[in-house]
Amino acid sequence: MNKSELYNELYNRYGPVTRARGCFLYTKKGIRVTDMYQEGGRAILGWEGGNAFTMFKNVLSRSQTGSFICEDAPVSRLQKAVSELFASDRTIFIFSSQKAAFEAGLTLFPDETSLYRPWNSQNEKLNISQIAGLILTPPLPWAETIFILAADTKQIQENPDKLLLLRNTIKLPFALETAYTRSIYNLIKALQERKETDWFIYDTVLTKYWNREGPYLFPKIPQDNYKDFALHCLDCGIFISPEYNQPSIVPFGSDRGVFTKLKNSPFAWE
Repeated sequence: MNKSELYNELYNRYGPVTRARGCFLYTKKGIRVTDMYQEGGRAILGWEGGNAFTMFKNVLSRSQTGSFICEDAPVSRLQKAVSELFASDRTIFIFSSQKAAFEAGLTLFPDETSLYRPWNSQNEKLNISQIAGLILTPPLPWAETIFILAADTKQIQENPDKLLLLRNTIKLPFALETAYTRSIYNLIKALQERKETDWFIYDTVLTKYWNREGPYLFPKIPQDNYKDFALHCLDCGIFISPEYNQPSIVPFGSDRGVFTKLKNSPFAWE
């Protein structure tokens, strides 16, 4: 099942989404759906986007929407934010697909490229500042496929010829770059505030169907049954990840009552 199919199922059941707030989608039929997909992690800080969208609108109001240079600095603010997130000096490259970002990372660092997920227990076991290539999905709820390769600057400087092999990099419009920068600073702040206690309170319902690592939920449901499970959850007012290998996300800030329907109408798969 892909994202478009599940969004169509959401529309068929509840009508168009007229508002999104926190981890909830509100539809024209007056239904509140709990979003556990969160645009593949882009809305993990909430659908409002916080002050990231305020800054986006401020830049738009100045009409800085062309391809001209908008910053008088050798290193962009976005690159500084990513370096602060990973506590190491990083050079960033932007891609329009995760595949392209991974291919670039493997080109530069064949044995040291990894996907970064905030609050993932695997990150805690590793010193992420020492990983040469990290693929970051920016936490901005913008329905575009933007991925950042955060490359270790020192290793790049030691072998600059490898940069000639990179393909498919893109440049962000300045307004979007500003918004993404703020979203990363918002993530840095949230990393200090959200803890394991914010995730495990839902375990009594969720761990029947998923293995949880931090806020990330990896399905126990067999892949052959996953589409039926996703539709069952949707009938219970829950929108989970449409892709089997893309984890769902515990809905931060929701009450446990959002899973009442799923608890009272369990999905049979064993």
